[in-house]
Amino acid sequence: MITYPGLIAKSARRADLCSIDLKYCLSYIVDMADEKTIQQQIDRLMKQYELGGDVVALKYLEKTDGKYEEFPVSLNYRIKEVLESRGIDRLYSHQSESIESILEGKNVVVVTPTASGKTLCYNLPILNQILKKPETRAMYLFPTKALSQDQMDELHSLITDLGEDIKTYTYDGDTPDDARRAIRGVGHIIITNPDMLHTGILPHHTKWVKLFENLKYIVIDEMHYYRGVFGSHLANLFRRLKRIAAFYNSNPQFILCSATIANPKELAETMIEEEVTIVDNNGAPRGEKYFFFYNPPIVNRELGIRANYINTARRLTTDLIDNDISTITFATSRLNVEILTRYLKERFDKGITDKGYIRGYRGGYLPLVRREIERGLRDGGIKGVVSTNALELGIDIGSLEA
Repeated sequence: MITYPGLIAKSARRADLCSIDLKYCLSYIVDMADEKTIQQQIDRLMKQYELGGDVVALKYLEKTDGKYEEFPVSLNYRIKEVLESRGIDRLYSHQSESIESILEGKNVVVVTPTASGKTLCYNLPILNQILKKPETRAMYLFPTKALSQDQMDELHSLITDLGEDIKTYTYDGDTPDDARRAIRGVGHIIITNPDMLHTGILPHHTKWVKLFENLKYIVIDEMHYYRGVFGSHLANLFRRLKRIAAFYNSNPQFILCSATIANPKELAETMIEEEVTIVDNNGAPRGEKYFFFYNPPIVNRELGIRANYINTARRLTTDLIDNDISTITFATSRLNVEILTRYLKERFDKGITDKGYIRGYRGGYLPLVRREIERGLRDGGIKGVVSTNALELGIDIGSLEA
């Protein structure tokens, strides 16, 4: 379930609705990944839920073509060979622009939509610099462990194809003590989160001398996540980080990434207190999508009570999975996740499909369980996931259909 505020107001006017009960409103996106299957589902939904009834908004986004540029001249030829072996013979325009700006030594903020290839914007120039100067160190900051693991797998795959001994490690609460000691001395790229930076790295900087003496890059992904009081705390955290780096005679370069927001340059410069170059000309292609905004029907008009949204989400999710459409459903609490997961498991895990077809995901699960679910989503072994926002920032949704 994905809320889409900009769609609400525009479509509400178009449907001549006076008000929408946002507390119980549900929204879902159907991505045209498998054109035949999805189109059949769209046609059925259009007949089943007419606009102006329970579907209070319906929006269609046309597909757009990509904008491409050649590899930057300064990019190492071995990186180019690895990319070409994967079928990547050129970059999206925003990737090329970002890489050139980073290699020129500028602080950069990349602002493009989800699944537009932002990861390559910082992985390629950082690996390029490490190949050039092996003592170079980098630190990646992600807001959730799930996202850290997802990015770790992608980066490790790229390094494996390069055939270089570039050591990349995740340093968070799940990292064993004996591994932490090794990481401090040999890690080229440290993947962590703000909490671990605050409690496990900065207070013990004397154990991280090799990192801070050679710290060249700091990557801050999902920048829009750091807002409000949390963002204020993070700004102070970066002041500490820069002060400690200066103590070890290093001046790290910042690379920030975000989904589309209104004021990325202002937010980035406020956060790191340095000038940044903005890259927001998205060159990635986009597949066509349908947005449905569904309001559960009113069951008591006098009291304004609507149908139970848990049961409504259960019915919509079941409907999609029954039609072989991979689906993720976001719930507002851990309790709701467990309730919805149980309902769906009762429907799908009783001899109809293999056990594990439906999974829940929330904070509190053991690390191995979370990694298993993330792998299942990527390889298609799991068809439906019910999650809190613990997963929202932790999975590439490009392979999902709804």
